[in-house]
Amino acid sequence: MTLLSKNFTLNEYVKSQTAERKGIDNSITNADHLEAAEALFADVVQKVRDHFGPTIITSGYRSPALNEAIGGSSNSQHCKGEAVDIEVPGVSTIDLARWIEENLLWDQLILEFYTPGVPDSGWVHVSYRDTEDNRMETLTASRVDGKVQYTKGINA
Repeated sequence: MTLLSKNFTLNEYVKSQTAERKGIDNSITNADHLEAAEALFADVVQKVRDHFGPTIITSGYRSPALNEAIGGSSNSQHCKGEAVDIEVPGVSTIDLARWIEENLLWDQLILEFYTPGVPDSGWVHVSYRDTEDNRMETLTASRVDGKVQYTKGINA
């Protein structure tokens, strides 16, 4: 069993119901992507786990075939081992996003599809680059007239 950090395995990060259903191999085969994932978990995800407790990965690594199958962006950081979508049971999604914003280093932090007044709605997308060029970009994603709209900042 390969560990990415104290509490997270590589299997958790690459697990995908879509990949399983469609028979897609979602393994990380690129050494740079594995190194990026190890940095993401050491410097972000494990710190979330240490602070809040059990943390659920809702979307992790995406092989090119999986990313295409779900209609993901061709430049998604999920495909480089640099991004993860997470939730923490019992913690409001917006509170999780704000804690990461105030306490950690990240590249991109997106509060995705949070509904004010529904604490466990949506999820938090966080990416990290193990370099000096993390953008520290915060966004909120919501649906407006059926289309995804991004606004700057973590907004409720």
